[in-house]
Amino acid sequence: MIDAPSSTFFTYAPHWRWWIVLYFFFGGLAAGSYFLAAMIDVFGRREDRPLARLGYYIAFPLVSLCGVLLILDLSRPLRFWHMLIERNTFEPMFKYWSPMSIGSWALLIFGGLTFLSFVAALAEDDEMRERWPLLRRAPVPWHAARRLRPPSIVGVVIAVLGGIAGFYIASYTGVLLAVTNRPIWSDTPLLGMLFVVSAASTSAALLILLAHRFGWRMRAVHDLDRMDAWVIALELVVLVAVIISLGPVLRAWVNAWGLLLVVGVVIPGLLVPLVAAWQPRRLSLRATTSAVLVLIGGFLLRVVVVLSSEAV
Repeated sequence: MIDAPSSTFFTYAPHWRWWIVLYFFFGGLAAGSYFLAAMIDVFGRREDRPLARLGYYIAFPLVSLCGVLLILDLSRPLRFWHMLIERNTFEPMFKYWSPMSIGSWALLIFGGLTFLSFVAALAEDDEMRERWPLLRRAPVPWHAARRLRPPSIVGVVIAVLGGIAGFYIASYTGVLLAVTNRPIWSDTPLLGMLFVVSAASTSAALLILLAHRFGWRMRAVHDLDRMDAWVIALELVVLVAVIISLGPVLRAWVNAWGLLLVVGVVIPGLLVPLVAAWQPRRLSLRATTSAVLVLIGGFLLRVVVVLSSEAV
């Protein structure tokens, strides 16, 4: 008999592998990018609009990819619509007691809102309108008003609703693990918070990386860089709290997975970017390098959390 510190060590694994790891990562990026874009859109300056559009450009393709990843993970992918529609009556199927059912509908709603913002961003982008003349006739009623300040009522409503849905999607992945009776996942109540903070840090890093790639120098990029440093610090605190909350279950990470958590997530993805941001004299890194490290760390965090439990 194994001296297990928790009953979760005797439960069957759901066999979530790389499709789910990628879904968690890209879902966090989509949710975080949209949330940050909505904040910039509603509260930012007029010159910050390109950064908001960039967030919308990121969110819709990634949330679409998330839908594909979830379908591929199903044992019978062609029956994916059963998650939303009752197969006998063809009526909408919503199980309020099921986190997976709620998450399916939330992902659908978030996808619809990201699509609206994506189309509006395309229609507003002068460069895109020059490339694709069809966008000049795009039926986006709030498009013209969004170029001014304050933004239109419709634009604000869509941004706010999408931001709320994005926040839910970012936390939902961690909550889904927490209600799954497996080691690590259900042995700490903090995975939802960890995934939210990680989604914020990786999304900010992606926006910073692309903004520098395009040569943007607006103040919002600098503000985003400072915000990301504080979010990374918060993520480190939450990760430490997760480790402490695991108690004796922490032995599940006293192996190669724990080593990967330290050398792949904590050191390069959290500590190095923090030192570079707050102590640039001791460690000088380009903003793009720090952003890449944060993204790699965010991905490996999900690898460790998902696959380490599956391996038990």
